[in-house]
Amino acid sequence: MSTIDFASIKAIAFDFDGVFTDNRVMINEKGEEAVFCNRSDGLGILMMKKAGIHMIIISKEWSPVVLARAKKLSLAVVHKCDDKLPVLKEWMAKIGTTVDNTIFMGNDVNDLECMEYVKNPVAPSDALPKVLACAALVTQKPGGKGAIRELADAILSAQGHDRYQ
Repeated sequence: MSTIDFASIKAIAFDFDGVFTDNRVMINEKGEEAVFCNRSDGLGILMMKKAGIHMIIISKEWSPVVLARAKKLSLAVVHKCDDKLPVLKEWMAKIGTTVDNTIFMGNDVNDLECMEYVKNPVAPSDALPKVLACAALVTQKPGGKGAIRELADAILSAQGHDRYQ
């Protein structure tokens, strides 16, 4: 059971790999990377944007796929980020949110510092055990397979924006 007050959520920061994706990467013979993302996750993001939820991707990885997905969804992105917490704090100050109304959604140990900082840490069901233990909400869906949409539906419903669910 979640301890998150979804009606109060104003912002979400996401890790990329393992949240937007199933944590796998394909590399072709030219060394180009590709990943699978879930279209329903993308629609959930677009609906949350329409509802006024601020969102950002903060990723350790540097990859054109992170930038391409962020661009397609019109999301702010900081990538090649070894220390995510200062970036999260700066972004929260810039948009005027607090630890009480911000979610960080991550799946691996390099997300724990941000997840411990906010009052509303969320993890996909296939996150590492340490991350699952830290989460106020563990989605039923795994990363890259509807976890973001599941979170979006909970927020949108609690805030009265459930027309497209």
